[in-house]
Amino acid sequence: MENTNYPRPGGIPDSVGRVAPALERYTSEILTGQVWQRPQLPMRDRSIVTISVLIARNQSEHLPSHVETALDLGVTPAALSALITHLAFYSGWANAIAATKVVEPVFERRGIDRSQLAPSGAQVLAQDPLAEERRHATVMRRFGAVAPGLVELTTDVLFRDLWLRPELSMRGRCLATIASVIATAQTAQLAFYLNRALDHGISRAELSEVMIQVAFYAGWSSAYTALAVLKDVFEGRPD
Repeated sequence: MENTNYPRPGGIPDSVGRVAPALERYTSEILTGQVWQRPQLPMRDRSIVTISVLIARNQSEHLPSHVETALDLGVTPAALSALITHLAFYSGWANAIAATKVVEPVFERRGIDRSQLAPSGAQVLAQDPLAEERRHATVMRRFGAVAPGLVELTTDVLFRDLWLRPELSMRGRCLATIASVIATAQTAQLAFYLNRALDHGISRAELSEVMIQVAFYAGWSSAYTALAVLKDVFEGRPD
């Protein structure tokens, strides 16, 4: 008997059953019926990963239903607002702005107003100064002579401001960034963010589960390309 208790993230458009009934079955039985139910990664995190992939790939048609799901799973409007802002830096300004246009009607239907969203300015959280100094020194050593302006913006805007805004947790930012980097095939950057996630308490099992979620929303090839990097990261860490 079909399990009717699980949420149906994203829903299944009627056209799927009329055009590709096998896809409808895979969506219902495997994706929403099994993958979203796997306990190794909370549904709330799966929602953040999925929305991040959709924004990174500019697949805004599917965003509204997934935003509805995220809100139902307890992702706050402020966190969603911060997520879109975060992804502007990792998937491009145009993709983030496109996302706001399709998310706005969802917020309006739910009575979510500006007072519930991430403010334009916020008190940032504290960070580990030694770890940040090591990161900055490494990037400056590698790229400072080539693009010092970009290196400084990366430090001042991304890692000493954006990443420290409290509306979206460090865990959420790590998951969103990893999903975006995989979805846009920027694997040269992936190892850094996988290590950052592990340093901030995301487990190996959870990162492995992110790969499963990404496989369905960004494609199997994207996930397997990322797996090679994940394997190297795991093997290179003592923990």
